[in-house]
Amino acid sequence: MSGLRAGGGRRRGRLGWVLVLLFVGLPLFELYVLIQVGQVIGAWWTIALLVLASIIGAAIVRHEGSRAWRALVEALTQGRMPHRELADGALVLVGGTLLLTPGFTTDVLGALLVLPVTRPLFRALLARAVAARILAAPGGAAGGPFAGPFAGPFGTRPGAPGRGAPGPGDAGRPGPVVRGDVVDPDEGSER
Repeated sequence: MSGLRAGGGRRRGRLGWVLVLLFVGLPLFELYVLIQVGQVIGAWWTIALLVLASIIGAAIVRHEGSRAWRALVEALTQGRMPHRELADGALVLVGGTLLLTPGFTTDVLGALLVLPVTRPLFRALLARAVAARILAAPGGAAGGPFAGPFAGPFGTRPGAPGRGAPGPGDAGRPGPVVRGDVVDPDEGSER
């Protein structure tokens, strides 16, 4: 158990360094790039380029955001799980935030997240990161009280042996019990 805590501490330590890099290192690097570009093309042209990039970025985000929203609604109306559409929506949201942040580095990264040509690469990276987090979580598929050959991130998978509706002899069996009425579909119809 202590190894599990140590691994969690290392993960939190790495996350702390990543956040420091993002919130301190990225703005400093962005400032450096802005100064370098300003020295090459001039301050006014640099400001004009930043404003133009923000305007173009806002238009792209509006277009791709509405496209991602339509795809999400379509997936929901078809009754299928919208995992791809949700990932696209998250990437467009993060990319849009980066595009609207002044700076050339954040604009490039934001454009890579928003554009439909490069978004599948980042969608795959996002899926891998989420899967790694789920598998590493205590009680997830990698361990915890529901671990075993039929374990999933939320416990035993449907259709696994020993899984079924609780019956009268299952009083000591762990798991949720759903109470309700059985309705006969032929009860109200004429025979």
